[in-house]
Amino acid sequence: MSVVATQLKKGQCIEYQGERGIVLGIEHRTPGKGNALIAATIRSFKTNKTKTIRFASGEKVEIIETDRQKLEYSYKDQTGYHFMDTNTYESVALQEDLVADALPLLKEGQEVEVLFLAGEAVTVSLPPSVELTITSSAEGVKGNTANNPSKPATLETGLTIQVPLFVKEGETIKINTLDNSYMSRA
Repeated sequence: MSVVATQLKKGQCIEYQGERGIVLGIEHRTPGKGNALIAATIRSFKTNKTKTIRFASGEKVEIIETDRQKLEYSYKDQTGYHFMDTNTYESVALQEDLVADALPLLKEGQEVEVLFLAGEAVTVSLPPSVELTITSSAEGVKGNTANNPSKPATLETGLTIQVPLFVKEGETIKINTLDNSYMSRA
């Protein structure tokens, strides 16, 4: 299916110049002289690299049919990372390179969105925020409250992030999955 470049949306999968990828962002640019352009930021499925492609506003772009499934992370073994469809109870094993970006925030029982292209998984996406428990954190120093102080905290997945001084070991916190930053207590 083809659409005009002005109808592209974030999250769509496209094929352009023999390469397939997902649209991460769209920007309409109108230069002072000439026709409008559509600048699309695309991440390639093959190379996993991001690049910006410019389309003329009337240019046709090929949209690829995909399947998005919500899967629950089960476990890891020598064959890969196993995810289960909670409706059909079917298990899917994915290789580490496909889930590498999600690993610092991935724990058993967590739901992710997996994008399938022609029956093959191509991306794994975490929800906008996740809740994880702090396994170790130093005590905050009294009186150290100038300029929004923070301290390092290690989460149950092994990731270390900066948290406010009032957050204590054993608490569950909400983390932004886009930049792995503290959002709030859960």
